[in-house]
Amino acid sequence: MLLWPLLMLLVLPPLLLLLLLLLPPPPPSQAARLSWLASLQHRVAWGALGWAAAWQRRRLEQSTRYMGQSQQRALSRCLQSAQWSSCPPRGSTDVSTFRKRFPLTQASWTQEEDRGQLQALTSNQGQGEAFLQATLLGLTALKKAHPEVLAPGSTARVTPTSPWPSPLPWPLRALDQAALPGAKGPGALLLEALRRPGLRALEAGTAVELLDVFVGLEANGEEWAKAVGAGTPEAPLPRRAAELQQALEGGPRGLALRLWPKLQVVVTLDSGGQAEAVAALEALWCQGLTFFSPGYAASGGVVGLNLWPEQPPALYLLPPGGPFTELLPVQEGVRGETDTTVLLAEAQRGSEYELVLTDPTSLTRCCLGDVIQVVGAHNQCPVVRFVYRLGQTLNVRGENMAEAVFSEALRRSVGQWPGAKLLDHVCVESSILDSSQGSAPHYEVFVELRGVRNLSEEHRDKLDHCLQRASPSYKSLRFRGSVGPARVHLVGRGTFRALREALAAAPYSPFPPEMPRVLRHRDLAQVLQRRVVS
Repeated sequence: MLLWPLLMLLVLPPLLLLLLLLLPPPPPSQAARLSWLASLQHRVAWGALGWAAAWQRRRLEQSTRYMGQSQQRALSRCLQSAQWSSCPPRGSTDVSTFRKRFPLTQASWTQEEDRGQLQALTSNQGQGEAFLQATLLGLTALKKAHPEVLAPGSTARVTPTSPWPSPLPWPLRALDQAALPGAKGPGALLLEALRRPGLRALEAGTAVELLDVFVGLEANGEEWAKAVGAGTPEAPLPRRAAELQQALEGGPRGLALRLWPKLQVVVTLDSGGQAEAVAALEALWCQGLTFFSPGYAASGGVVGLNLWPEQPPALYLLPPGGPFTELLPVQEGVRGETDTTVLLAEAQRGSEYELVLTDPTSLTRCCLGDVIQVVGAHNQCPVVRFVYRLGQTLNVRGENMAEAVFSEALRRSVGQWPGAKLLDHVCVESSILDSSQGSAPHYEVFVELRGVRNLSEEHRDKLDHCLQRASPSYKSLRFRGSVGPARVHLVGRGTFRALREALAAAPYSPFPPEMPRVLRHRDLAQVLQRRVVS
């Protein structure tokens, strides 16, 4: 990171001189001169970004060709930055020795000390470099796939959080025009976006946050139209307000393209629990738009780079730089009996692994709970997709139902409910709410739907049937009566937004960017329980 200012000083003057020679002379009027200067600033920034991204890509290519050496260097950096006195660095950089001296720990967001370890992983300097790499390579990948979206004034952010893992350093800040300096709150950001009909890209921190934005916009459309129409005292926007009102009257399906006819892509940061929100947005509000994520944010920070935005579903490269990364084999949603990890180059195609990151401040080897499946390789580096999180497993009688299994069963059952569209869901084990007294333990499922106002026993029976088909162990327990049928509750509009506000305020929560699908805390579950409508 210390090289960045020096490199910019070396490359920027000749780049600026070249652009000055290529550009026409500045126009005479003041307004035109300001526009000319803004265009020059934008071109200089893009030139610097292209150079920096090319440099990062060369480093990435070199490191992925020699994975063993790259991971050894990552471990050495980790040991050098560690503040530990009882374990001298000499002779400790061998991977085998390192594994023996520092056993694995199972990180949990329900434990304060584990949360501190994961926060340290997110904030260390090695991750800072990984964040910058993900941002630079992501921006160039987005520009290559959609050349027009990063032109001045073409992008708007509608959430306070950004999908880009790292802020752009000087002089690239001229490209960060998604959020205006004076517009920090979510209301001000959305209002600014609604006033600009020519947007080509929409940014949000995560898909679930963007879902909340559209649900709130639809629920309070009249107020938003009035705010847009008021504009500023110097420039009222009654015509834009009428366009907004007309777009909202068409319903949720395709709303984004009616609001912004030139919109091409939605940029969000991928993370655990986001797939459901992406599916709802693609089916309704953002129908016809491309979704792009610059990386994957696991519990300890960004660990996957998206170098192939044109390939859905998103595939990510696990780079050898940044924090020291290991893989722990997982079979059928369960950790193996041993704690023997493999390095990135040793990963087998088709196998599933849990991510293990090392905190350089304490040399704690944290099992994050994020499970990946290896689908290919780039040079010697694994290309993966993220499949589920071990911490989101349901287990009321030893059935160990994985997050992905339950979510797929729920989607299948909702697909059999006429007119229903699943927007969001969370599951709670009955022991959390003390709701199994006098009955067998079971799942309490809270859902937000479109197209259904009341749930019947037929709806609930279909979910139970889909769960039994998806999980033989659950089916066996249901047959013996050891587990009761899942109880499904329909919650009112805005319930999950309230839940996410509670999650963001909770000291033990990873939100954002992760969205839990299994709640372990009664106070959070009661947020949903108080808003049940059927």
